[in-house]
Amino acid sequence: MKPHILRVVAVLSLLALATAAGQPASAQEIYAGKFPQQTGEDLFKNVCQGCHMPDAKGAIGAGAYPALASNPRLAAAIYPVTVVLNGQRAMPTFGESLDDDQVAAVINYVRTHFGNHYKDAITPAMVKAQRH
Repeated sequence: MKPHILRVVAVLSLLALATAAGQPASAQEIYAGKFPQQTGEDLFKNVCQGCHMPDAKGAIGAGAYPALASNPRLAAAIYPVTVVLNGQRAMPTFGESLDDDQVAAVINYVRTHFGNHYKDAITPAMVKAQRH
């Protein structure tokens, strides 16, 4: 998919998830394509679980959404950073929608929950270094 289409999908996802979670985003946040959540758990619940499912076990349907639960690919700390920032296959890029602190928070949350036990934390500085 083209980057501008993926951005529209991300913005629409923001609106739908925020509304469903009872956390309305401001018009400015929606227009800017920014997610207001700050904690890893809130970001996962409002951004990631729509595709990867609440238990992070992924899903197969109209598309394939890989499991994040017990995922050995998350062992390489920089791997999820590049995927979140730049997207991969059908996953849209979130580099423009999440700041460095948010990216670090959601990745650290996923890497320490859902059967994952990776303790080497991602820092916002590490995320910043991976941005293009």
